[in-house]
Amino acid sequence: MGDSGAGGGGGGAAVAAAAGGASNAGGKSGAYQDKNKPAQVRASNIMAARALADCIRTSLGPKGMDKMIQAGDGDVTITNDGATIMKMMQVMHPAAKMLVELSQAQDVEAGDGTTSVVVIAGSLLAACERLLAKGIHPTIISNAFQAAAKEAVTILEGVSQPVKLSDRENLIKSVTTSLNSKVVSQHSATLAPLIVDAMLKVVSDESTSVDLRDIKIVKKLEGTIEDTELIDGLLFDQKASHAAGGVDRIEKAKIGLIQFCLSPPKTDMDNQVVVSDYTQMDRILREERQYLLEMCKKIKKAGCNVLLIQKSILRDAVNEMALHFLAKLKIMVISDIERNEIDFICKSVGCRPVAHIDNFTAEQLGSADLVEEISVGSSHIVKVTGCGAKSKAVSILVKASNKLILDEAERSIHDALCVLRCLVKKRFLIAGGGAPEIEVSRKLAERAQTLVGMEAYCIRAFAEALEIVPFTLAENAGLNPIATVTELRNRHMQGETTAGINVRKSAVSNILEENVLQPLLVSTSAITLAAETVRSIMKIDDIISTR
Repeated sequence: MGDSGAGGGGGGAAVAAAAGGASNAGGKSGAYQDKNKPAQVRASNIMAARALADCIRTSLGPKGMDKMIQAGDGDVTITNDGATIMKMMQVMHPAAKMLVELSQAQDVEAGDGTTSVVVIAGSLLAACERLLAKGIHPTIISNAFQAAAKEAVTILEGVSQPVKLSDRENLIKSVTTSLNSKVVSQHSATLAPLIVDAMLKVVSDESTSVDLRDIKIVKKLEGTIEDTELIDGLLFDQKASHAAGGVDRIEKAKIGLIQFCLSPPKTDMDNQVVVSDYTQMDRILREERQYLLEMCKKIKKAGCNVLLIQKSILRDAVNEMALHFLAKLKIMVISDIERNEIDFICKSVGCRPVAHIDNFTAEQLGSADLVEEISVGSSHIVKVTGCGAKSKAVSILVKASNKLILDEAERSIHDALCVLRCLVKKRFLIAGGGAPEIEVSRKLAERAQTLVGMEAYCIRAFAEALEIVPFTLAENAGLNPIATVTELRNRHMQGETTAGINVRKSAVSNILEENVLQPLLVSTSAITLAAETVRSIMKIDDIISTR
């Protein structure tokens, strides 16, 4: 990277020298005159990326609008989550695709702020456009933006306040802030404590990161979001087998997880057996019955009374006869367990997956106090509780009245869990409502005053670009954006670092009093990733198509 950058800089210097000679003859001195094609490519890239940023700008903040996305198969999604919108859009331009990847990167790094990061990137590109028009070289702009982003992170760390994972109240405030900008915002009072409790069950004070796969989200199209509940244990979307009067409640359960099939074996090659005699047919059925009974008896002998069967694609994972024998042996059966759930189940109940009947022993079994089938509206699910002190399994049963709200509720809960994951990684909170962006903008503008030359111009442009976040928040809330941002800037000049836009009262106020808090990592990650993407776009001076 460094070598190519230096090479590019050398080539640029040669071009600049040549162009400088020509421009001096024309009476202009010192301005960088680029060749025509790279300027057009940059303009095209900036225009495409800005168009995409402007498209989702209206979704920013608690008063942001939602987007209805219709897929090619007619499937409709309603969301205002930046990463989801970007992922579902069919973007053709390569520079615009970089913004899609940017929102995905923010989703992985922080989980929240996926709209903000694209809006900031769009604003920085607009600033680049103005700087290029003044004749400033793209490399100078790129290097200045890198320095400004580093400075911005330092400023944000200076205005942050530490938080402990035991401080449940502040965790709930930060989750509520995340939920307030979602479709399910009116249910944030119900969901926020539930999400915080789920996270606190799977992390400890020593944790430095958290695996969100430890929290299982099960969706059911019944009731309303108010009925969403937290279950300290495991949930299965499938119902228990009721073939031949199978059991649906087991206390002091010993749980086995098998990855082999409880059905007659098949040959590796396609074959046909033609049976012409009734006695031969009877013998085949008798052998089949004997084979399955032996397997079921081995399972019972190991002490197993709840059997989980992984889904099979080669043949039936379990057939009716095996279910009949298991029901007679009083073993509860839950079939069609997905492969991607295996690790979570093993971690939750302490069992191990068994790939062959000969390895099915008591040591491979997990345990739970109670496994029972419960009804949720018109459907049934299996609930496993009392998995022991070592288990960190927790499940959230999300309910909603229609599929669109149910899917959006799941995305909102995921974003809120990501906010808490940010706080586990970096235990600092900052104010929300546009306050950190204005503070960074003000301090960077002051820093630019102390610099000279092109860098001062670039850092000032970076500072002004960050004002897009409070500007957009005010615009989406129906306020006068220019008046609001000016007042906000004045309040910060007077030392009120936590003054932000209060969209509920349509005014500028101390945002901490409104409990609008967000993790430090969300803002630092957004500014760093946006600056990196803008620098990448600025460094591109040609687009070459290959077959």
